[in-house]
This record gives sequence, C-alpha cells and structure tokens, in this order.
Amino acid sequence: MKVAARPERARRIWLMLIIAAVFGAVLIGPYLGFDTDGSRLDVTSRPYYYLLVAHIFTALVALVLGPLQFIPAIRARRRTHRTIGRCYLLGGVLPSALAAIPVALLSGRLITQIGLVIPAVLWLITGRLAIRAARRRDFLRHRHWMMRNYALTFLAVTSRVLVPLLLLVQIPFSDTVNAGSIAAGAQSMIPVGQALGWIVNLIVVEILIRRPGSRWAPSSA
Repeated sequence: MKVAARPERARRIWLMLIIAAVFGAVLIGPYLGFDTDGSRLDVTSRPYYYLLVAHIFTALVALVLGPLQFIPAIRARRRTHRTIGRCYLLGGVLPSALAAIPVALLSGRLITQIGLVIPAVLWLITGRLAIRAARRRDFLRHRHWMMRNYALTFLAVTSRVLVPLLLLVQIPFSDTVNAGSIAAGAQSMIPVGQALGWIVNLIVVEILIRRPGSRWAPSSA
C-alpha cells in the first residue's frame, strides 16, 4: 500500500510545484520592471519599494524550491535534499521573512501588519525548529516542521485564492457591482487574504500531520 501511494504523493507534490510556479510568476510580474507605479501595495518611498521587491523575489525562491523537499525521489538523495533545503531556507525564507517585517510595519495598515509580521516570525521559528530537528536526526519531526514552514510560504498562493472568494461573498450585499468597485474591493481584500491565508494553511497542515494513517505523516525520513 505504501509503495503504491508514493507515485501518487509525488504527483501531488509536482502539482503543488506547478501551482506555486504559476502563482509566483503572477506575483512577481508587476515588479519585473522595478516600476513603483505597478506595485500592488501602496509605496511610500524608493527604499520601501526595494524592500518589498526583495521580499517578493526571495519569497518566489522559497515558493518554488519548497515542494522539491517533499518529493520522495529527491529526498532519497540526501545531499541533494540538504542542498535544496539550505537554498530554500537561506535564499528564500530567511531574507524574505526579514524583509517582510519592515514592509508590513511601514505599511501603516494594521491588517497588513498582522497579516505579514506574524507569519514572517513563524516562518523563521519553524525554519529554525526544522533545522534543529534535522541536526538531532529526528527526521520525522524535521519533516513536520518543514511542512508547517512551507504552509507559511504557500500563503503567497492561498491569499490570492481567498481574495476573489471574499469578493464573491460580498457581492450579494453590495448595491453596485462594476469593474471599478471590483478592482477597489480586490485591493482592499489583499491584506485580509494575507491575514487569513496563513491560518488556513497551518490548519490544513496540522490536520494532515495528525490525521491517523495520513500519507502526509510518513513514518521515516
């Protein structure tokens, strides 16, 4: 049963990688030209914009590299797995989290501050706990912490899925629905999606980890 489940698990992870890459491309699109007018967040200064770009581009590194850590064929090659993990944490999670904190605090919006600072701090904490577990050769706990860590990374995807869903919920209670109101609503819902996205992701991961017989809670690393 376990042998048959491994190809299916790998396919699901590859699908996650494709989704992450597609959403990542959409995420960085407005920032490729380094034009402040294209920013999805209000930009108060050039240094603030560069912090935002640093956060987004390094988040893309983490978003794309993260799923590779869970593919069984790659995990079987320990050196490759460790290299990808280090690039994920040091080239993606660490700089992106450190940039996210001032980006959120300087935004001046409470929801943005909550939606980015808390997951950024948890990003760093779960990454640290994953490293510590690996050094202790507690690979099962290491994998669980990495699952939680990538759940926080996947906020970049979940938040953008939640925004249109939140807009749809609001339509029956809105007097007028047009392109302008939808665009304004989407802009205002982005921070809300960020604040909810990481909570949803962590809940899903905890269910996967703790559910008896879950394929996402493998018995060995």
